[in-house]
Amino acid sequence: MEMNQFIEKYCINRFGTNSLKWDALQQRFGDPELISMWVADMEFRTPECVVEALKNRVEHGIYGYSYIPDSYYEAVQDWEYKHHGYKVEKEWMRVTPGIVSAIYWSVNMYTERDDAIVIATPVYYPFHNAVKDSGRKLITVDMDYDKGVFTLDFDKFEKAIVDNNVKMYIMCSPHNPAGRVWKKEELETMLEICHRHNVIVFSDEIHQDLVFGETKHTPSATVAGGKYAKKMITAFASSKTFNLATCLTSTIVIEDEEMRKTWDTFTNIYHNVEVNIFGITAVEAALRGGEEWYNDVKKVMYHNYQMVVEEMKEFPGINIAPMEGTYLVLMDLRNYIKPEDAKEFIQGKCRLAVDYGEWFGENWAGFIRLNMATDPAIVKQAMVNIKENLKALSK
Repeated sequence: MEMNQFIEKYCINRFGTNSLKWDALQQRFGDPELISMWVADMEFRTPECVVEALKNRVEHGIYGYSYIPDSYYEAVQDWEYKHHGYKVEKEWMRVTPGIVSAIYWSVNMYTERDDAIVIATPVYYPFHNAVKDSGRKLITVDMDYDKGVFTLDFDKFEKAIVDNNVKMYIMCSPHNPAGRVWKKEELETMLEICHRHNVIVFSDEIHQDLVFGETKHTPSATVAGGKYAKKMITAFASSKTFNLATCLTSTIVIEDEEMRKTWDTFTNIYHNVEVNIFGITAVEAALRGGEEWYNDVKKVMYHNYQMVVEEMKEFPGINIAPMEGTYLVLMDLRNYIKPEDAKEFIQGKCRLAVDYGEWFGENWAGFIRLNMATDPAIVKQAMVNIKENLKALSK
């Protein structure tokens, strides 16, 4: 579908729908009139195949106890193999209400209180919270940064593991908010370090489907022929891909039998919940019938990213992280704005609601994260507001 047709058909106004992104602006930012570009969901209706599948389920009229059908597992297997070359066995899969829940569970089932867990910052803030809320020791390794590009210093990463006797690495692949899609050799180095020091890896791959240009996502469990998969939990979901966040259905892959036994024992005791049949229905429908929609929405996301880059060219001191993956753009304002003034500038002057760099790590103030999964008109207005206020600074 032509991009403007897709936008006209699927882009909707979400005000008045109990949207966290739009209707909670007063609660979250203290101002209901901001342009919302923060939390990672979309202004695009999910594919029609999902809506129809949910309608059919609702019209059945009975919402009693259910189970996960084989067809769900087959849809996940088919998508994962077709798009990422990862052949996932049914017995490896578990379903959770979300990847954040799975991170919390994994921290508590595979580590002990006061154990050290490492993350590479800036990174999605629930990673931080899962470690601290669970009484574990948070070890942060700031990535190297050069004019928008983030890389991981492997010597520094390994030193942090050794010095702190780290037990788990929570990895983001593709990386939010840096926009990096890790190369195979980068993944192999990271995972080899973890293997060498007996570190369990939780690989959050929720953005696996959202890669752009020449980049390609490599499932962590497939690196080096699957050499590192035995001490790994892989997590992915359709929630970012198809805008299904509150369908509360994510897939967890655990190849190792003993790790699966630990998972099952823990969840049977602490998280013994019934299946969300609406989530299962939505995800299966999206994976089976949403391919065209998926390809079209990615075009809008990348168009919006290119717009941001083009609009900001007149301010060469603004560094923008290349959007290799995710639909999130990290922008470095520090050459124009003092880090401590970023919120006043972006919210007070530019009238935007964004995620701030310090949310992703204490040393990243002065950065902002912008959501590209939205109407290009919203992105355009945001850029106009930023540019006008940057120009005003020099007057």
